[in-house]
Amino acid sequence: MGKYEILRRRLELELNDIELELAVPASEGELALVHAPAYIEAIFQGSLTDKAQREIGFNWSPGMVERARGSVGATICASRTSIEEGVSCNLAGGTHHAYPNKGSGFCVFNDVAVATRLMQAEWSRHTKTTFNIAIIDLDVHQGNGTAKIFENDDSVFTLSIHAEKNFPFRKEISSLDVALPDGCGDDLYMNALERALHEIDMQFQPQMLFYLAGADPHEGDRLGRMNLTFDGLESRDRRVFDWAYKKRLPLAMVMAGGYGKNIEDTVQVQINTLSVARQYWQHWQNREL
Repeated sequence: MGKYEILRRRLELELNDIELELAVPASEGELALVHAPAYIEAIFQGSLTDKAQREIGFNWSPGMVERARGSVGATICASRTSIEEGVSCNLAGGTHHAYPNKGSGFCVFNDVAVATRLMQAEWSRHTKTTFNIAIIDLDVHQGNGTAKIFENDDSVFTLSIHAEKNFPFRKEISSLDVALPDGCGDDLYMNALERALHEIDMQFQPQMLFYLAGADPHEGDRLGRMNLTFDGLESRDRRVFDWAYKKRLPLAMVMAGGYGKNIEDTVQVQINTLSVARQYWQHWQNREL
């Protein structure tokens, strides 16, 4: 949890032209676009069973509820800002293991899924047309909750590039899953990413992109089991941002996982990612080719 405070402090020191804004927590109605009312009530009222709390990974508390709602609200805010400005980011988020009726793997509500549904609803209300959204999940763990939520939805393309033998051990079916071996390094990963982006081009025409920029593929991560370097992860980020910018896709980014043996390594990966995001935000403002 300490990485969030360190990240914000370093942003204020090193990338202080990035505007920081405290988001409004997600409402019950917004959460209900994805999550079952009974589950939302159990979270809000503190009536989760012991088993449900164990699956989430930590005990219920009022602070847990506040943080979960705030994380979803921040992704909603980033979504709207990206549509206006091209690029925006939630400094937390990426809670992709949460299902409609349960939490899992330190994820209470699925922030990207809720924001996706809300952006589609707002777009449809104004245009009466479908809003196609791509979710590129490059956290080291499969986005199983997200895959399940959108498994029968042709308006959302879910890509997950993840470690084959890592959590969750029972995978769901994304629009495109790329399972990589333990020890995967920069070259193998980038080749897989290139092929995956080409596959999206062949199958789908998105109008907006959510990017889960997990720091946990880093070679110093306790849980990742991959061997990507700082340079490899920055190349990964730059490739996703470049792909989106060339299509003029608004990109809303969330930071997702990161569990470095040295917490400063995780924060450095995220600082590098945000530096790339800042550069592409500037491209959007200047409309550079």
